Amino acid sequence: MAGHTPGKAALPPAISGALSEKLGRLGLLSWQDLILHLPLRYEDETHLFPIREAPGGRTVQVEGTIIQREVRPRPRQAFVLRIQDASGDLWMRLFHFYPNQVAQLTVGRRIRLLGEVRAGLLGPEMIHPQHRIVDAGTPLADALTPVYPTTAGVSQTRLRTLIKQALAAADLTDPLPEALLARLGLPPFAGSVRHLHEPPPDADSAKLASRRDPAWRRMKFDELLAQQLSMRMHYRERRAQRAPILAARGHLTQQLFARLPFSLTPAQRRVLHEIGADLGRPHPMQRLLQGDVGSGKTVVAALAALTAIENGAQAAVMAPTELLAEQHFAKLSAWMAPLGVRVAWLAAGLRKQEKTHCLAALASGHAQLAVGTHALFQPEVAFHSLGLAIVDEQHRFGVHQRLALNRKGTQPHQLMMSATPIPRTLSMSYYADLDVSVIDELPPGRQPVATKLVADLRRDEVTARVRAACLAGRQAYWVCPLIEESEALQLKTATETYERLRAAFPELRVGLVHGRLPAPDKVAVMGAFQAGALDLLVATTVIEVGVDVPNASLMVIEHAERMGLSQLHQLRGRVGRGSVESVCILLYASPLSETARARLKIIYEHQDGFEIARQDLLLRGPGEYLGTRQSGAAWLRFADIEHDQDLLEAAREAADEMLERFPEAAQRHLERWLPQRLDYLKV
Repeated sequence: MAGHTPGKAALPPAISGALSEKLGRLGLLSWQDLILHLPLRYEDETHLFPIREAPGGRTVQVEGTIIQREVRPRPRQAFVLRIQDASGDLWMRLFHFYPNQVAQLTVGRRIRLLGEVRAGLLGPEMIHPQHRIVDAGTPLADALTPVYPTTAGVSQTRLRTLIKQALAAADLTDPLPEALLARLGLPPFAGSVRHLHEPPPDADSAKLASRRDPAWRRMKFDELLAQQLSMRMHYRERRAQRAPILAARGHLTQQLFARLPFSLTPAQRRVLHEIGADLGRPHPMQRLLQGDVGSGKTVVAALAALTAIENGAQAAVMAPTELLAEQHFAKLSAWMAPLGVRVAWLAAGLRKQEKTHCLAALASGHAQLAVGTHALFQPEVAFHSLGLAIVDEQHRFGVHQRLALNRKGTQPHQLMMSATPIPRTLSMSYYADLDVSVIDELPPGRQPVATKLVADLRRDEVTARVRAACLAGRQAYWVCPLIEESEALQLKTATETYERLRAAFPELRVGLVHGRLPAPDKVAVMGAFQAGALDLLVATTVIEVGVDVPNASLMVIEHAERMGLSQLHQLRGRVGRGSVESVCILLYASPLSETARARLKIIYEHQDGFEIARQDLLLRGPGEYLGTRQSGAAWLRFADIEHDQDLLEAAREAADEMLERFPEAAQRHLERWLPQRLDYLKV
């Protein structure tokens, strides 16, 4: 990688000590960081309103002479001043003040105020406006005043001074080709940042506030371009690496096809073809397999694993929870054992002798497929020849955990699976370094699940419905969000609910499963439920993924208002797996917050996971939706991937063009915007 541009020069030694540390909290480590520390909003100190004509409801600037002042002790101590100009007067009220302010703000002084005029008991007033003593000829500002994101100990005045210095000292050279800017109708970089830090008095304040100003569009495009460049560079660097060629041989995969009691959907066959094409290439596959709840991702993963095994390589399947990993182990073992494939199980709860035996089988190559939790990437685990790593519910693992599993082989291929659909804009933006396959249809026979919203006050009706379903030969889930009581949240606990339902249903067989049960107990309870030996399973959200019980046709979710949309959709997907009509009852406690009401409305109205994900993104924004991704943050500060889709599309095209035709310019652009990402690109 090339060195930093002059614009990335560190802050001068004069900015040191406590101030340097505080600036570091804002991510301001260089002149260029200050250049890209753009305002949140602006205040207009370029215009003075006559006091009588100052409009209410927005920040305005007025100027006048102090004609009266006093410190009033009641009803709340305040320093109150009466300010007058030729048109009228208003009051300034300070609840927090210092002796030196009282000494300086004397009758006869001329003062300039910036704040919002409100109706007060004595007449028009400003409460705690910005204010300063001026002379009659003190000039007005020649640009709108920026208001920046800041932290304790760094004043707006200090930030403005530093950014003004940065604008004079930093390298504002534009790395983007003029032809590209002209084609996209974008202004130059230097003019854009100067315009945003120092907008002229006649700037369109509405466009500045809504970030629709051309200068804002340039900043958004540059940010999106840097994101796309970093992702595409990572993608290209990975494709330059070598991986084992796992060509389709067919003898094991065809045997599994012949033994399956169902046919694959066209969507499953399509993604299998995409995965097979990747495995047959000499560079590592990095593919994300998306599919809604129940779309059949596991059988696709099994067939991909068999392709690796047919080539003499090993495969590994890693899941985020022991319960989900157990489900995979049971299903994959049932499929693989008749084919002569040896499957190893590795989880933290294994006894020492079992673990030693498993590690030896993986190291010798005797075990061809490993299934487990994060225990798979611990240092003591060694594979004989890992060719394919499959990571289920990949968003629950950090990037370093996934890479640790990858490093168990010589650049193995990697297939990441997610039942949490990723909206198209997120996929284009944050997953641009991956190839994406989507299973966009459900297997035939899957029944849509009827969703019902029921207030907690009608709990008795829900209980009666559960009894009726179980006595009719069906099974039911009752999901609770916490194991232990929390007075703050006042949520029902799984253990309390279990005891209450056992007492309410003496004629039913009721089981309990939660994350803190010992692994053998969890497996035993889930096995009993799957075998039909339990009628009702009380559970925490550990059953969110991977549990497949076709006879379960009813799910009750306690305190549904507390759960996220993805979690609700995943839980609902545990029913509707058989031929009978299934119902999911969302019990909620009133009153509902606006956000909770919006979530429940979305899950009630939609069955399609991709549409639910899109609505969830709109509700929460990408940062909260994504959680940890790659370096651990959703790193767009200015662009909005939903509202700036045109810029995102343009940035995707421009990134490929620049990497092909202007690689040095692409490097300079990345160094300006994402110097911290350059280390990630080396991963």
